[in-house]
Amino acid sequence: MTTHSTAFRDQAAAAKTASRTLATLTRAAKDAALIAMADALLAGSDDILAANAVDVEQARASGTSDAMIDRLALSPARIVGMADGLRALAALPDPVGDVVRGWTNPNGVRVRQVRVPLGVVGIIYEARPNVTADAGGICLKSGNAALLRGSSSTINSNRAVTAALHAGLAAAGLPTAAIQLVEGDRSVTEQMMAARGYLDVLIPRGGAGLINAVVNGSKVPVIETGTGNCHLFVDASADQEMALGILVNAKTQRPSVCNALETLLVHTAIADEFVPKALAAMAAAGVTIHGTPEVTGYSPAVVPARPDEFDGEYLSLDLAAKLVGSLDEAIEHIRAHTTGHSETIVTEDRRSAERFVAEVDAAAVLVNASSRFVDGGEFGFGAEIGISTQKLHARGPMGLAEMTSTKYVVEGDGQTRA
Repeated sequence: MTTHSTAFRDQAAAAKTASRTLATLTRAAKDAALIAMADALLAGSDDILAANAVDVEQARASGTSDAMIDRLALSPARIVGMADGLRALAALPDPVGDVVRGWTNPNGVRVRQVRVPLGVVGIIYEARPNVTADAGGICLKSGNAALLRGSSSTINSNRAVTAALHAGLAAAGLPTAAIQLVEGDRSVTEQMMAARGYLDVLIPRGGAGLINAVVNGSKVPVIETGTGNCHLFVDASADQEMALGILVNAKTQRPSVCNALETLLVHTAIADEFVPKALAAMAAAGVTIHGTPEVTGYSPAVVPARPDEFDGEYLSLDLAAKLVGSLDEAIEHIRAHTTGHSETIVTEDRRSAERFVAEVDAAAVLVNASSRFVDGGEFGFGAEIGISTQKLHARGPMGLAEMTSTKYVVEGDGQTRA
């Protein structure tokens, strides 16, 4: 049995108290706090960048990969982006109180299903300090208190970002316990996973190891975010210039994130024409292709792919590639290797597009568009908590509505059940 430390119990209890306050706030009060938090992030930019520089320097010294450094590093533009994300949240409708559905029974009893906050949301995440602001803002707008557990590699950055968020909350007259950074060794993560009764839901956001550990070990209900082994299938009928543009964008626009492309599938009917162009475009962008024997035959620069390279994320300028003889073969490959995140087809054949959409099981399926669009901001959700690859409660980018539950409100005029 996991024993909760006094420090964690105090944080969790304060979060529970704060959540009751947040659940009753008006939209105006929450929006004012979000704007104040955004202002505080900008005002504290120098402190945040200085703290982040310490984390980046320590990460480089420890041999952290360039992909992870990219996730960790902040810049003035990224801080502005964090503040803009909070302002965008303030401009969005408040989901709390929305009526999902309602009806009146024959006996006159009126039933409404209404959106309500989840309560206290625990979020365990790796490497990206911008998540601290995004998650705190989304939880606040949706009426939830947040207990945020970042990785040790970002501790200085997260402390500075949290300090700015607290300054904004205080300026708006809201409890700073609404957004708290949970610090400590690995045992604190275990305490969060065992904190049933303190936390209402736990969300892991990071690599496969973190996600699997939380899903398998948590006693608190979990919303599972997933890794992104994202595929692009270039069909025989594809507009090849369109396909090249999508390929370059999906792989290189930001290769270290979960919606970046990791596997390219090309129909054999167009392989002799398309593959050389794709290899040239990838080489120009600095991407290393890891291909099956059929793909290596097109260029000595192609690295032979190991079988397991079709199952994971590179999160770098590397791309697995394979030829397939049909739409059916492409779908079967995706089914065998997908993580259920984002899968793309480029095709001019409407029937192929319809089959791909119907038969590929993923949180997002794209037709003639880059997988980089699978993002809460791009969907118009403002910032996002993460991208859920599970099928219960929430799937895909998790914005405000996904951070609520519902309750039924039943009203009558004295009716009793016979």
